[in-house]
Amino acid sequence: MRKLLSISFFTVSLLISFSLKAQNFYKEKISRDNILSIGFGPSFAYLDNGGAYRDFNFEIKPSFSASIAKRLTPMFDLRTTTGIQWISSGGDPSVRVQDYWYERNSAYTAKGSAIYFDMMPSVNLIPFSNHMNRSFANLYGGFGLGIMYTSTKQTKSFSEDEVPEKFNLTTAYMPFRAGLSFQLGAYADIAAEGTLMLTFTDNMDGNVGFNRFGDHLGQVQIVYRRYLYPRFEQ
Repeated sequence: MRKLLSISFFTVSLLISFSLKAQNFYKEKISRDNILSIGFGPSFAYLDNGGAYRDFNFEIKPSFSASIAKRLTPMFDLRTTTGIQWISSGGDPSVRVQDYWYERNSAYTAKGSAIYFDMMPSVNLIPFSNHMNRSFANLYGGFGLGIMYTSTKQTKSFSEDEVPEKFNLTTAYMPFRAGLSFQLGAYADIAAEGTLMLTFTDNMDGNVGFNRFGDHLGQVQIVYRRYLYPRFEQ
């Protein structure tokens, strides 16, 4: 009797084990096509009063981002990104430059933040049809269109007695984003990602026309990417 119970218990355990393995295998056949990403890293703002960029004399500020991507095909994703970047003027402008700004009533300093939201198609250099058969490393990138809201406090001199004036601005921009990702197990990646946000304004800093180009933002971030299970397909 004891031997019969042992055999029965072993048989039931074996069937349960096979059943669980079959269920897990079935789940892994369903591709995780939604990718959640969280990023953090240094950033800079290309401003008219931002500093001497050729001499690398400008301010470095932190940036955060969060995104959700939907895999459309083995090669293409559709990605939505939002985040915040702190911005600041910088450098040591000469008296001649300060006189130029004074004559045009331009801001000497500008400090604040930029909140952004964009959508873009993204291309995977090495296509994959299922998260389980993606390569260990992959390159991805793309460009799109977004909207940005900046809030800065600006001064028209370097005087410590001047009370900064607050300015808000909303502008469109084009994000150019690329990254190199590495596997962190079956469901996650770690990536190094760079973003350039070309805005359609030159007045983010209250100083117009001093530099050759408009006002733009740049970021380099470490990004954690998680492949999410599509629960609605269960």
